[in-house]
Amino acid sequence: MSKPVANSRDDYRYFRPIQTRWMDNDVYGHVNNVNYYSYFDTVVNGFLLSEGVLDYERGETIGLVVETQCNYFASIAFPDVIDAGVRVTRLGGSSVRYEVGLFREGETLAAAQGHFVHVYVGRESRRPVAMSQALRSALERLVVNV
Repeated sequence: MSKPVANSRDDYRYFRPIQTRWMDNDVYGHVNNVNYYSYFDTVVNGFLLSEGVLDYERGETIGLVVETQCNYFASIAFPDVIDAGVRVTRLGGSSVRYEVGLFREGETLAAAQGHFVHVYVGRESRRPVAMSQALRSALERLVVNV
């Protein structure tokens, strides 16, 4: 297995700023690893909300995370502002692989990057369902070939 290499900002299609919080830091003086996954959720769900394709209160379809992963390259600490980038590298009938890069403000290479996979399921059945055309169209704009 080869060693991961930090991606550049140019590798991502959509960005959202995220302000770190005092409570994000751990006793070692940097953002604790558990918070990175929260940032991943924030950028992806922020995109979906901005596109009008996520109704987390009443939507018939919801996305469940079935896989996550993160690589860390440089520390992030409060009061850093993060530029969170997202792209899609796999778009199936009911699933999507989001890849996220977290960049310290003004930096070219990711301080951390990773992915998570959503499987879209019926809210009640919790069984996979086909994505709506509106969701698919929004996600297609984020697709990159890697």
